[in-house]
Amino acid sequence: MSNEMATCDLYNVQKKKVGKLELQDHVFAAPIKPHLFYEVTKWQLAKRRRGTASTKERSEVRGGGKKPWRQKGTGRARAGTSRSPLWRGGGTTFGPHPRDYGYPLPKKVRVAALRSALSLRYQEGKLLLLDDFPSPEIKTKAFVKAMDDLGIKNALIVTEGEENLNLERSARNVPWIKVLRHNGLNVFDILKYEHLVILKPALEKIEERLKG
Repeated sequence: MSNEMATCDLYNVQKKKVGKLELQDHVFAAPIKPHLFYEVTKWQLAKRRRGTASTKERSEVRGGGKKPWRQKGTGRARAGTSRSPLWRGGGTTFGPHPRDYGYPLPKKVRVAALRSALSLRYQEGKLLLLDDFPSPEIKTKAFVKAMDDLGIKNALIVTEGEENLNLERSARNVPWIKVLRHNGLNVFDILKYEHLVILKPALEKIEERLKG
């Protein structure tokens, strides 16, 4: 790795260069580790899995209290209840029940994967730093025009928080854009979108969160 500190140009929403920022090497010049992308993405998707599938076993199905026919002499197979899994309308054998698919993953693995994903976008030249993204009103049309001016069609935009509420609402109906607050930044969304756009106030919060 070079001894030079990572730097990135800073632009305004018209894509005019307004400065240059030094980036923390441990966040934007970290080793790229694809195996961590796999581990953390799998963990994220498992956490998001609803796990609400539910079936009734024999004892939970309504009815079936009476023996369908006498034990012997009918020429038919023995049957103790019409709620048997062998019968139509009966219970389910080993069916799914509500469960949590999430599992623990060490924090150091999650942090390393996030640093690696940010470094990947930086190395690819797909990281764009903006000084601000003014949104005085909720206007999807104005937002789409601003993204066209930036030359970006598919991106994750990372903001500081409540201050950018109009931006969040302006972008919510644009399927190829996701606006995310800095504290929700994650590996899955970074990798899902082609470009990563970070507002300057959010950058400071991200580097603080991932400091060594």
